[in-house]
Amino acid sequence: MSVVGIDLGFLNCYIAVARSGGIETIANEYSDRCTPACISLGSRTRAIGNAAKSQIVTNVRNTIHGFKKLHGRSFDDPIVQTERIRLPYELQKMPNGSAGVKIPSFFTDAERRSVMAAAQVAGLNCLRLMNETTAVALAYGIYKQDLPPLDEKPRNVIFIDMGHSAYQVSVCAFNKGKLKVLATTFDPYLGGRNFDEALVDYFCEEFKTKYKINVKENSRALLRLYQECEKLKKLMSANASDLPLNIECFMNDLDVSSKMNRAQFEQLCASLFTRVEPPLKAVMEQANLQREDISSIEIVGGATRIPAVKEQITKFFLKDISTTLNADEAVARGCALQCAILSPAFKVREFSITDLVPYSITLRWKTSFEDGTGECEVFCKNHPAPFSKVITFHKKEPFELEAFYTNLHEVPYPDPRIGNFTIQNVFPQSDGDSSKVKVKVRVNIHGIFSVASASVIEKQNVDGDHSDAPMETETSFKNESKDDVDKMQVDQEEGGHQKCHAEHTPEEEIDHTGTKTKSASSDKQDRLNQTIKKGKVKSIDLPIQSSLCRQLGQDLLNSYIENEGKMIMQDKLEKERNDAKNAVEEYVYDFRDKLGTVYEKFITQEDLNKLSTILEDTENWLYEEGEDQPKQIYVDKLQELKKYGQPIQMRYMEHEERPKALNDLGKKIQLVMKVIEAYRNKDERYDHLDPAEVEKVEKYISEAMNWLNSKMNAQNKLSLTQDPVVKVSEIVAKSKELDNFCNPIIYKPKPKVEVAEDKTKANSEHNGPTDGQSGTETKPDMTKDSSQHPKSSGEMEVD
Repeated sequence: MSVVGIDLGFLNCYIAVARSGGIETIANEYSDRCTPACISLGSRTRAIGNAAKSQIVTNVRNTIHGFKKLHGRSFDDPIVQTERIRLPYELQKMPNGSAGVKIPSFFTDAERRSVMAAAQVAGLNCLRLMNETTAVALAYGIYKQDLPPLDEKPRNVIFIDMGHSAYQVSVCAFNKGKLKVLATTFDPYLGGRNFDEALVDYFCEEFKTKYKINVKENSRALLRLYQECEKLKKLMSANASDLPLNIECFMNDLDVSSKMNRAQFEQLCASLFTRVEPPLKAVMEQANLQREDISSIEIVGGATRIPAVKEQITKFFLKDISTTLNADEAVARGCALQCAILSPAFKVREFSITDLVPYSITLRWKTSFEDGTGECEVFCKNHPAPFSKVITFHKKEPFELEAFYTNLHEVPYPDPRIGNFTIQNVFPQSDGDSSKVKVKVRVNIHGIFSVASASVIEKQNVDGDHSDAPMETETSFKNESKDDVDKMQVDQEEGGHQKCHAEHTPEEEIDHTGTKTKSASSDKQDRLNQTIKKGKVKSIDLPIQSSLCRQLGQDLLNSYIENEGKMIMQDKLEKERNDAKNAVEEYVYDFRDKLGTVYEKFITQEDLNKLSTILEDTENWLYEEGEDQPKQIYVDKLQELKKYGQPIQMRYMEHEERPKALNDLGKKIQLVMKVIEAYRNKDERYDHLDPAEVEKVEKYISEAMNWLNSKMNAQNKLSLTQDPVVKVSEIVAKSKELDNFCNPIIYKPKPKVEVAEDKTKANSEHNGPTDGQSGTETKPDMTKDSSQHPKSSGEMEVD
């Protein structure tokens, strides 16, 4: 089982894989670890990544890129309309493995659900949507061996990520085996592309004056200018001198040229550089930290390579910034680490991660008063996540909760809604009083809000007075039974299987006015005692109907998955068709080249003229009516060509390999003949061979020599343009046959002479006593040696 981390960027994507040796960023089919976030749609197939990027200019209307900002948004969204102006392709209004995917920390619920749905369509099992800066922090901290212990002051590190389309800052506190995000801020509309746009606007105005052309009216020319400006921006990060910008055949057959240096660039983008500091200031205020509390500043993202951006960061923190992390691959590596932690297939160092809720989340509902509404902020900005809360309501009938964001002034989304949740099957108590309904709301590991569960507390045999006050106090659990308390505890521990969390998902209980009551993790026995004292209750789960903002319906999602499967199959079939076509083209060029070189001697002039005509006709067919044919047509065409070409190729291969095969067979025959000659000369090495078997070998060798001589004589009479009399395969088979027949006979080992061994052994025994020592003389020596040993041992014991 594999786990991967995916950095889905605005411009490029990176994929990291967790393996036994660690985390590795993998390369694509072009041996490039960076894959463009680009898709090009053709009439039959689609190109993805590098192949698609090469068609941005040539296939403008059907090459899709820059779609990250479109996730989870409606067509009428002002941001979609703003992006639509920049895109060369059209947007249409539509009806409503294990992987870890990174997303910007400022993504809302709809955008996060959209990414989850996209992963599902792609066939990925998304273990976690991870905020970009949190992924970077994990990649930074999990390998650190010098982090302070849990009981000491944490190490605070600032992480700054400026990519192509967004700017994010977070401050994280590190202890050994623990990471906690203290605060996060962002500017979703500041990134590398803003600096590219500044350059494009400058050169558009210059070319309008200098060459009298309006670049923005020509999509292809504008895209080429964007590509050149991006290259120029990267060059200016390393060079302060004047750098040229030259584009040939740019527009209306004009070649354009200009130049730019770093000083001009910084002056041109001065307003953009002023936007670097506000998020830095805001994150320090939200985390309640001073500059001296920060131990390190880590930067990632392509746009952080701009010297002026680095200068702004250094100027604010009054300390040098650190570039220990890979600016491009850190996010993907962090996501892969998180997946390895979550996956049971990998053993990873325990590391606790506490992330944040990026926006405040509020619930609204109708009160019992006419046309009145109630509100409750359930999650404030920078609230730890994942987290769940229990809210108590007093209702006699089903009611609806509306969830929405309340601090979107930082990111001007026009629609702050998350969704509506209807709590069904609510009924009054038997005495007509309102029922107590407990609703659990949660922000899960993906940062997605939901109403997780709801239950009604039914009174049974209530003993004692009750207050009809709508607000719960610290005795809010007075009517809960032990089962209900246990249920609350189970709810609290949901998500505990996630290895990345050292602690259970926190939970808190508040009443419907927003007043906090006892924590759900408070002493269970105390609540149980109150329950027994006041009476018994019964908890009944209630169904919840959800209507989420811009949520894809299951039927629509299934249709997308089905369509993706069809496209994958179409891509596969198209690849096979192209491979078959390429095989025909390759055979034509390769064989025609060899006809004039290595195959020239093995074909008659008549056949050469005929085959050359066939190859030329096939080439013309490939670029005319054969340009777009089914796979089988190309397969048949290749077989037809091979019918003419294989005899020539066979004659060439036989001519090249035949001498070696004949030489090997001749050497084997000579070797066997030498053994027979040595046998005839009474060589002691072969005097054990059976005369009848040697005679058989001699006869076989004679026949093999006659076969070999006859074949060689016949072959020598043929020209190179004729098929061979004997094939190499026949000669090799004859050689193996000779080995199998002759070798067991001529290399038969000599039998062992046991009598000689026995005689030698007898002589050895006879010579023993004649040395002046008898066997009886040896035994006393052994006895003497053995008697000395215990004596020595006894002396050691005495000592």
